[in-house]
Amino acid sequence: MENQLLSRWRNITVSGKAASGATTLSKALGEKLGWQVINGGQLYREYAKKNGIPLEKTTASADKYHLQLDNFIKNKLKNEKGLIIESWLAGFNAQGIERVFKIFVVCSNDSVRIDRLVNRDKMTIEEAKQHLKIREEENLKKWEKLYSTRDFWNPKLYDLIIDTYKNGPTETLNLALSALSGKT
Repeated sequence: MENQLLSRWRNITVSGKAASGATTLSKALGEKLGWQVINGGQLYREYAKKNGIPLEKTTASADKYHLQLDNFIKNKLKNEKGLIIESWLAGFNAQGIERVFKIFVVCSNDSVRIDRLVNRDKMTIEEAKQHLKIREEENLKKWEKLYSTRDFWNPKLYDLIIDTYKNGPTETLNLALSALSGKT
C-alpha cells in the first residue's frame, strides 16, 4: 500500500486541536504506512520548555519562531516524501502544495476532549477545561496576528474530516486509509 500511496500522495498532514485525536491518527498512519511522523506540536513544546514559556501562553513566544516552524513544515512538504506532518496548522500550511493529503480531525464533544486531557496529562477536569480554553484562545491570537485570518480549519482546506467522537481510533485510521487509497 505504501508504494501505491506514494505514487498518488507525496505527504500527509493531520491537523486538529488539542485532544482531538490527531496524534493518535498520525502515529497509527506512520506505523501502518512506514512513513516518518513529524509532530509540530512536539517541536513547539520543546521550544516553549527551552524558553520557559508555559504551553498555554502562545502569545509570549516569538513570532519569528512560529514563522520558522511553519516554513520548516512547508519545506518538508514541498521537498520530501513519505512524511506525515501533524500540527494544528499543518493542513493550512499545505495549501497550494501538490500531492499533499490534508486530514482534519475534530472531536465534536468537548467533554471527551477534556476527559482525554485528564487521562493523558493527569489534570483535573477544571484544569483541562481551562487548558483547552486558554490554549486555543492564545493560539488563535498568535496565528491571526501572523496570518491575518482565523480560517485555519475551514473544511474546504481539507481532503478529509473525521470526527473522533463518532469514530474510535481503529475506525479513524480505516477512514483515513480508505480516503488515501481513493476508496471513499
